Amino acid sequence: MNINGYWADKYVENRRSAADALRLIKPAQRVFIGSSCGEPQHLVRELSELSDRFKEIEIIRLMTLETTPLTLIANKTKDQSLNIRSFYLGSAKPSAIARNQRFLTPIHMSAIPRLFNSRMLPIHVALIQVSPPDDFGWMSLGISVDITMAAAQSADLVIAQVNSHMPRVLGRSFIHVNDVDLFVEHNEPLLTIGANPDMAAANDIARLIARRLVDDGSTLAIGLGTTSEAVMLALSDKNDLGIHTQYMTDDMMQLIAKGVVTNTKKGLHDGKTVASSAIGSADLYEFLNDNPSVEFHPCDYVCEPAVIARNNKLVSMSVVMAMDLTGQVAADAMPHSHFSGVTGICDFVRGAFQSPGGKSILMLPATSAGGSRSRIVPMLLDTAVVVPRGDTQYVVTEFGAVNLFGKSLQERALAMISIAHPDFRDELFYEAKKMGLLSTDRTLHESLHGVYPIHLEEVITIDGEQVTVRPVKPVDERRIQEHFYSLDEDDVIARFFHDKTRFLQEEMEEVSQIDYVKDLTLVAVVGEFGFGRVVGLGEYLVEPDTNVAEIAFSINKAYQKKGLGKILLKKLSSAARENGLAGLVAYVAPDNNGMIKLFNQLSYPVTTFYDGEMLTLRCNFDAAV
Repeated sequence: MNINGYWADKYVENRRSAADALRLIKPAQRVFIGSSCGEPQHLVRELSELSDRFKEIEIIRLMTLETTPLTLIANKTKDQSLNIRSFYLGSAKPSAIARNQRFLTPIHMSAIPRLFNSRMLPIHVALIQVSPPDDFGWMSLGISVDITMAAAQSADLVIAQVNSHMPRVLGRSFIHVNDVDLFVEHNEPLLTIGANPDMAAANDIARLIARRLVDDGSTLAIGLGTTSEAVMLALSDKNDLGIHTQYMTDDMMQLIAKGVVTNTKKGLHDGKTVASSAIGSADLYEFLNDNPSVEFHPCDYVCEPAVIARNNKLVSMSVVMAMDLTGQVAADAMPHSHFSGVTGICDFVRGAFQSPGGKSILMLPATSAGGSRSRIVPMLLDTAVVVPRGDTQYVVTEFGAVNLFGKSLQERALAMISIAHPDFRDELFYEAKKMGLLSTDRTLHESLHGVYPIHLEEVITIDGEQVTVRPVKPVDERRIQEHFYSLDEDDVIARFFHDKTRFLQEEMEEVSQIDYVKDLTLVAVVGEFGFGRVVGLGEYLVEPDTNVAEIAFSINKAYQKKGLGKILLKKLSSAARENGLAGLVAYVAPDNNGMIKLFNQLSYPVTTFYDGEMLTLRCNFDAAV
């Protein structure tokens, strides 16, 4: 910091018009432009006007939806007056990005400040936007701290647009008058983004995440877009959430206002919402002004995986563009979030995984182009991989949620097919076998077209342990096999009517790959999502001639006589009636008192028939009690 003289005198002496300040830019210099919605628009407009005066100037910025078309100028002049370098880790698949992909520099958000501060990429001129100085000469970078702080600290010449609309955001967001060379006073509204487009899939994804993957006391890191907005809305009934994220948004502000976000359980910066920048409405920017509960820090801190990991139960949620059957991820900025790029996605994926109780969630609407293309593809061949398969953990589409961590390629392929749009599962299954991801003896089952009925999910507590009762998924095949092998001999005989000692893969496929309508299996699972142990199983299979479903159960000995069978039966009967079936039937041994008692607890009259060997229990849904 320059301590010679009074800061206020320096401020007055170094005020300039935008044109006068920008004329100090010399040929072949590298010019940084403040990022995201903190872009100094007045300076950028003037830079565009003066572009024909410059020679070989390189513009450094985050990939952005340009308010002033500097990229267009670069294209027209064949990069001879302006050259663009945009930091962006996306796949550059959308046409708006692809046509200018030569300007892109792939890099993690957390690494950009080191690039500047080390002078490996020297910044000669930094164009930034700040709040007016306070009584001590400090100005806030406001809604754009991220990489702007490092650029301002390392630049040879710093030109600041002083804008009274810029909020004074607390944290490590301040730069002193003595560290700025020239001041251009110009007030104008900050950049904002409008409402996100509606997307039906977003609400389904949000419900899945809120129901199963975000616990009370979690710390949230979430990206931009319709899906992210829907998730934040779905979390409104949670308690004591925290925020440590790259971008602060209106949705986060609303959760804070509702008292859902308290930041009391974070373990790092308790009581504070921590972000690197803000993208949203004028109301959000007003909310941030001098708000002691919010701190903005540079991205080499906020996006550093080791720092992210210090937050308790950090749940990172990122919207991605496409995934393949092995778990490789392509990601791009959507049209409504081009101010952000996707440069922090890998930082948060890795940081969340290392957080105590943390989760990395990738959100993926199953189709694009109005439903005509699947976003889940056999292999990412012509699209850059942004998140490698080894970093992928939870994946959620509107058709379900899976955990790919620790899974084989075969398990991953089955999992990804199970949450793809049903219209594309046949093709994905065929391609998976062709690629060797699935064995050649695998056959197609009705589950390839079934829609996972999330409403049948329920978490109950048995002896202080949480037990999740839910419809089976294709990825449960091995767990069901282990469950059958764990049963006592008597329970095996009760379930299969003979002393069965082998449970083959083909049989497990029949149990785990179902259509959820004519064929439904429910499992009771304990343990972590994606790694749980099946302790109970109930299933029905329709008899086509009668439209009545045969039911069967198996409960692990340690969980018997604790109400689990009753819960499974209640859900099966409710689903059967909802799916238009006529009733239920069970075939049991005469001495299977547990099953007989359980079946007679149904809310329908039960008829009993004994043929000398087996007991048949039947109920009709249309019959009154």
